[in-house]
Amino acid sequence: MAHPTRPGPRRRLPRLSADTWETVFGVAYLVAMTNLMLVLGALPLVLLLITTDPVSSWPALAVAGVAATPAVTAAFAVFRANTLAREAGVVRTFWRSWARHLRRSLAVGTLLISTAVVLAVDVVAISGTRPGAVLTPLLVVLFVLALITALIALVASVERPDARLRDVLKASLYLGVRRWYLTIVSLITLGLLAGLFSLHPALALGLAATPLLYAAWANSRYTLGPVLPRGASVAV
Repeated sequence: MAHPTRPGPRRRLPRLSADTWETVFGVAYLVAMTNLMLVLGALPLVLLLITTDPVSSWPALAVAGVAATPAVTAAFAVFRANTLAREAGVVRTFWRSWARHLRRSLAVGTLLISTAVVLAVDVVAISGTRPGAVLTPLLVVLFVLALITALIALVASVERPDARLRDVLKASLYLGVRRWYLTIVSLITLGLLAGLFSLHPALALGLAATPLLYAAWANSRYTLGPVLPRGASVAV
């Protein structure tokens, strides 16, 4: 008579170390708190996007978009601080950076939003005409250049706060075009965030905003490698 086979020893799942748990909770805290700070810093823009029709409320959206720019810069500063020192406080770093880079952020935001408004008005004016078929793609390219220049300029403002705004904009445009393959990645990332917000605003603001902006920041920081101080790390 065959003896019943004895069950083999149970396999124990590997236990996570205290450092691993600390890293997991640290990342979760970084994502949650940065998302919250972004929503607070861009609250007028968020409320307008959710509660109004952008076609009719675009003047208010333009003003709110400019006002929301310092929050993006502050988020980039949080990413930088936590890359260099994991124990950096999210809330303290965010609002200190918001105040420190306020003027430059508003200047970059004003340039971007005003350019977008002018180009949008031009597109509407020439739509349906023969010149519109030729000029519309050119205007779209100009907007993309303005967007990527503003994105890299905000990252550069955190990395090189001593640089003049004019120099920052020139370097951002030049490197954004020269390293076009990185630019495409940043544009895809921003497009994903915009698309997700249009479909699921709560998911975009509550979960996805920080990871996607982090990806855009890391990519833009790598783009800025040639103009960062010697010895500065561009790895993430």
